[in-house]
Amino acid sequence: MPDGSDNAIRLRNLGRDYGERPALEGIELDLPEGSSLAVLGPNGSGKSTLLRVLATLLRPSRGEVEVLGCSLPNDSWKLRGRIGYLGHEPLLYEDLTGRENLEFQARLYGIPAGLAAERIESDLGTLGMGRRANYRVSDYSAGMKQRIAICRAVLHRPALLLLDEPESNLDPEGREAARSLIGHPGQLAWGSEAPVTRVAVSHEPEKAREESDRVLELAIGGVVA
Repeated sequence: MPDGSDNAIRLRNLGRDYGERPALEGIELDLPEGSSLAVLGPNGSGKSTLLRVLATLLRPSRGEVEVLGCSLPNDSWKLRGRIGYLGHEPLLYEDLTGRENLEFQARLYGIPAGLAAERIESDLGTLGMGRRANYRVSDYSAGMKQRIAICRAVLHRPALLLLDEPESNLDPEGREAARSLIGHPGQLAWGSEAPVTRVAVSHEPEKAREESDRVLELAIGGVVA
């Protein structure tokens, strides 16, 4: 486990409201670089909201948020190329093939064509989508979309991975393949030399605790532990 000398995430009194309803309140967190954090809690406790704040998709209503040394929301623009986000929606273009989606993503991140092609083929192979990557996303099952979405989230080799129930819609074979790509504490499949930090929402508390360095447990509107 990292020694904590450098924090990838620092939260002080983070709050986020939807209208008059607080979704997050008083969140305090220091997460060292390279650590793996599991976020647990019942539906409506703000787990997905927390990930969306960290991903710069939602502005905090109050408090201090620092991610990879950048203050949010002011420095959000500096972060977007360093974060990989996997939410409940796969964020794929239905009229494109799986491979075309990844090629488009690579261009958005400015990944050189040769390197992008190498990564795409490698990641598709890891997720068992090599032959099916030429089908349109609209023809995919939910599990196939999830596999391509995982490839999308890691394609640019981010320093921070934000994962909202990454094993959703996956069968046992797909879950094992996903784990080999998104990694676990101390290991990432693409062999990154820099520390990669993971924050993952889970509905499996026992498994999440076994696979994470730290746990943040949320209750409705606040933090449990």
